[in-house]
Formats: sequence, C-alpha cells, structure tokens
Amino acid sequence: MAIFGTVLALCMAVFWNIYRVKETAKPVTLKKIILPPLFMSSGALMYVVPVFRLSYEEILEAMILGLICSIFLIKTSKFEIKDNRIYLQRSKAFLIVILTLFVVRTGIKVLLSSTIDYGALSGMFFLVAFVMIVSWRIAMLIGYKKMEKELQEVTVM
Repeated sequence: MAIFGTVLALCMAVFWNIYRVKETAKPVTLKKIILPPLFMSSGALMYVVPVFRLSYEEILEAMILGLICSIFLIKTSKFEIKDNRIYLQRSKAFLIVILTLFVVRTGIKVLLSSTIDYGALSGMFFLVAFVMIVSWRIAMLIGYKKMEKELQEVTVM
C-alpha cells in the first residue's frame, strides 16, 4: 500500500508540473487561483472517520510543515504582464522544488510510518498539503492583486 501511495504521489507531481507548464501559456484569473484550495477542502471530510483524526500536536506539526513547504512554492511563483494580461512566469526552479518536496515528503512518511498509525499519518499529510496549497494560493492572490493594480495604472496612463 505504501509503494502504491508513493507511486501515485510521484504521478501527481509529474502531472502537476505538466499542468503548470501549460498554465503559464494562459493568463491567470482570480478563479484559477481561488478554486483549487476550495476543491481540495472537500478532502477534510476524511476527518469524519475516527481513524483519520489527529491530536492537537499532530495538527500543529502538520500545519508548521505545510507552511514551511509553501515558502518554496511562493518563492518560485511570480507574475508578469504580457499583452495587457497577467501570466504566471515559468520557473525552472519550480520543478526542482516540487520534486524535492516529493522526496522530503516521502522520506518523512517512511520515517513516521513506524511510529504513527496509517490513518493519522494520512490525515497529517492531507493537512500538510492543504496548508501548503492554501498559504501558497493566498500569496498568489496577493501578488495577482498587486499586478492587477499595476496593470490598471499602466492602462489608465
């Protein structure tokens, strides 16, 4: 089961990078920034099942790790204005960051799997990913709004 999960996570990382490259060819919209965390939030229904519930310490640890991981995503996500539209800049570092986060995440998962039961570990890694995505998207939203304001100032002049 652990091998299947790791392979699935690797496939998701590859898909995410392909998707990211395609998305840089299209203008960014508010909807594209806000919707992914909203869609992902439905995964929190896993906590209804007792096996996935976390202690306060596990919640805090997962949130801190998610915030730390989001820093790397935030640093590699910059916007640019082309043809009076806002685009996400392509970043070679983004692929490296995603693959590094995947390796670190897998290593931590292997280390913790002997001390934390599978359900709680799954709940923790969902929370890590969710906090990482939400904080990254909030930073993207702030950057997008700044670029939108800059674009309006240039258009007015």
